[in-house]
Amino acid sequence: MCKCSVDWPWLRALCLVWLCLVPAAWAAGAPAQRAIWMWEEDSYALLEHPQQAADALRFLQRKGIQTLYLYADAHHGRLLLRSHPGHYARLIRQLHQGGIRVHALLGSWPLHTERYVLPEYRAEALAMLQRVIDYNLAAEPEARFDGVNLDIEPHVLDAWPAQRERLLKGFIELSEAFMALKRRANVALQMGPAIPFWLDGIAIEHGKRSRPVSEFLQNIYDHVVLMDYRNRAEGPDGILSHASEELAYARQIGKPVLIGIETAPNELKKITFHHLREADLERELGTAQRALDGEPAFGGFVLHHYGSYRPWVEK
Repeated sequence: MCKCSVDWPWLRALCLVWLCLVPAAWAAGAPAQRAIWMWEEDSYALLEHPQQAADALRFLQRKGIQTLYLYADAHHGRLLLRSHPGHYARLIRQLHQGGIRVHALLGSWPLHTERYVLPEYRAEALAMLQRVIDYNLAAEPEARFDGVNLDIEPHVLDAWPAQRERLLKGFIELSEAFMALKRRANVALQMGPAIPFWLDGIAIEHGKRSRPVSEFLQNIYDHVVLMDYRNRAEGPDGILSHASEELAYARQIGKPVLIGIETAPNELKKITFHHLREADLERELGTAQRALDGEPAFGGFVLHHYGSYRPWVEK
């Protein structure tokens, strides 16, 4: 309550303005946490060119992005995490000093890591994660990854239409192996996969239990990032609708769901904001956040991806 002991009209007016504005600010709440994916080319550029890293850090800070999913696997035959771990240490330390958390982004379209759900690729998949664990164990605390984001998408395999259930079981078993490896190493890494929103509509049997694939994965990992690629918050085909089941289940098990948003070009325009304006994205994310106000399972938004998002907002 604002108490004005002096009967000055301008002071009373100021008190009234204050009383009106403060509740509005409280109602608006703090902005949701934001993360962004950064793929091979951009990540390696930042690792090898400190000036580009400094420029990217300033951009992330301007856009209110608190977490960077930094690619941490091979690119064009080079594997900087192994050959030049000091590059990662320098960049992660710089990002941490700038208030940005860093998750190792594992999975790659050029490397066809969707195959990692197949038993014959299990050892290769685990080696990918082991390299991040080994790096963290050797690095100084301020230069360590804070988490891991896994982009393993079995639905892009040619065998998907005929062998969907087998591939999804392989994904679940691989996920269990990933988390078992993390537990054995006793490292502090928040791990979660990027998963399409429609996995909640596919139920399979695993471990003598039948449930939606999304629930199996939510049980296994620390969190999930939902590839909820729509450019409208509301409606039956909107961001909120597609995230509702994962959020409801996450609330039950006490784990967060992050909502992924697309800004890259796509022929199917409802998937992306690329043909729209940044103001449209901010309006729809604002609508989604207001609808999720008080939702304990909502962990924020993840933008896909730096290489498309930055040129889009700067054009």
